[in-house]
Amino acid sequence: MTEAPPIIVTAQFDPEADAFFQRRREQFFPPQLNFIPAHLTLFHNLPGERERDVLEGVGTVAADYAAFSVTVSELMPLGRGVAYKIQSDDLKGLRRDLASRFDDMLVKQDRQGFRAHVTIQNKVTPQEARGTRAILERDFQPFPARIEGIQLWHYQGGPWSPIAALALPTP
Repeated sequence: MTEAPPIIVTAQFDPEADAFFQRRREQFFPPQLNFIPAHLTLFHNLPGERERDVLEGVGTVAADYAAFSVTVSELMPLGRGVAYKIQSDDLKGLRRDLASRFDDMLVKQDRQGFRAHVTIQNKVTPQEARGTRAILERDFQPFPARIEGIQLWHYQGGPWSPIAALALPTP
């Protein structure tokens, strides 16, 4: 019997913000490594063999939330890459409530502090990452976006395959 692939949980942006992040990722992520979409990870590794529990838990927690605004507040250095930092009390609350629901499933990485961000470049030299950040900072202004849902994915050793997307109701 093969082990079920791990589950990744991400926040789903509004179409305009999502398109922005996808364009930036296509522009700056090394093409040979860019086989997943730009994303905001809520959880990196939930047990695939508990998919039904994960789906139920996300659905239960999501029922307490409506789509909400976030701020894309700044560029965030990653050492060997660049990300956009995302700020929102609602996002922190959603992540906290999901973490509470999944407490017995969380790996060490998902128990550490939550730093909401969307990576648009990774696995480059520190010099290239600094150069990308300098380019992007020239015209960066914080901007609003919306979280409109939660997405679940199977990690396939690199690429991801979709499991489900749960929309948050519009307030």
